[in-house]
Amino acid sequence: MEPLLLLAQWWWVAPTAVAGGAATLVGLRVNRRLKPHRAMPRGAARRLELDAALHDLQEARDAAVRGRAEVQAAQADLLRLQADQTRAQSVVPAALAGAKRRLQVAQREVKASAADVRARRAAVKAARSTMPPVGSAREFHPLTRLMREHDAVLVRWMAYETDPALAIAYPSMSDVRNPALSAFLQAQSQAQWLRPSASDARTTPSAYAAYRDAVRRLRQTFDTAEQEARGRTRPAGPGSGGADGRGEAWGDVAKDIWDGASRTAEAVARAAAAWGGRRPDKRP
Repeated sequence: MEPLLLLAQWWWVAPTAVAGGAATLVGLRVNRRLKPHRAMPRGAARRLELDAALHDLQEARDAAVRGRAEVQAAQADLLRLQADQTRAQSVVPAALAGAKRRLQVAQREVKASAADVRARRAAVKAARSTMPPVGSAREFHPLTRLMREHDAVLVRWMAYETDPALAIAYPSMSDVRNPALSAFLQAQSQAQWLRPSASDARTTPSAYAAYRDAVRRLRQTFDTAEQEARGRTRPAGPGSGGADGRGEAWGDVAKDIWDGASRTAEAVARAAAAWGGRRPDKRP
């Protein structure tokens, strides 16, 4: 009986081991750069978030300058067409309408660029106020914190791959055909590629900003996939285990497996007892 009972209790070990291997593979892919890295000076590592925010601000300002130039070009084009129309020259109505649309789009882009510049300025102030003090440990540096944030999302994801209860309750979190999960996996691939080889690796502000934005997209796509998966699963009732009924669902599955194994074990025991109690047939 014992092998059957052990099978009922530990049936989930195999899929969990497979998922654990997948987690190990993900971890190995993190260290894709096998050559030794050059450590970043402590001063540069400490102010990496601030330097990245300043880089973002400069890019936003450049975009605003290009946007204002586009507005001026669109205005000149529209004025030229309107002047031609005033001089009774032949002007295609579609060209005039297109010039107006171009100017409207350029003006909207300028407004968006101005708002982006203000947001980037606020980000610079925030990065300056949260910059680690001189002499702080590397674990408080921006890149280390960002890599921990990346790892935390991966841990949340792997829970759905290794926890049998979560896998049964939320199958869409393991189904690559699910668009929300597919978006998360694409974001994970991008973040994994941009991730530095180590928390003290020499990283430029632009590379850090790209990795930071990738981790943000990763977190957002995972939150979306998780919310959709949990929205599809309805609580079993007031007495369900947990807020979303996972406890009762998993308990029912475990009970069914245990009951089935117990009935099989009892049947085997009865058959063995009956066979042991048989007497040889008497021949006339």
